[in-house]
Amino acid sequence: MRENLTHKVHKVVKKYCAKGDKLADKKKFVKAQECYSKAWDALPEPKLKWDASNWILAAQMDAAFLSHDIALSRHYLRIMQNMNENIGNPFFHLRNGQCYFLEGNEDAAANELIRAYALEGPEMFGENQKYLEFLATKAEGISIP
Repeated sequence: MRENLTHKVHKVVKKYCAKGDKLADKKKFVKAQECYSKAWDALPEPKLKWDASNWILAAQMDAAFLSHDIALSRHYLRIMQNMNENIGNPFFHLRNGQCYFLEGNEDAAANELIRAYALEGPEMFGENQKYLEFLATKAEGISIP
């Protein structure tokens, strides 16, 4: 069970994350990543003790992925894979599968992408159909809208 931050630290973390979210909305993912890193730095040690740690890591991972820094996205995914709240999280499995796919690890990619598909269906894959098309070559019954 993770703990809640003090009001003061929570306020700082929320400020940096909100700024990062606004930058991400404008597709300025590298700048967003910088804000999320400041939010992470504001967490007291041990950082994984706090409720906020998972959503900050998720934001960092997503900004890294969307800026095409797959190695950095993978770094955050490795940390996140040991957090119970990510088991069965379709977004976590989608991004993990996408990174594996881009790294050329098709077996691991299919394993993660099928989890995302099972949890949320084809809508989880959004407009980028290449991952869904790939998954359809690895598993039967995959619906491509």
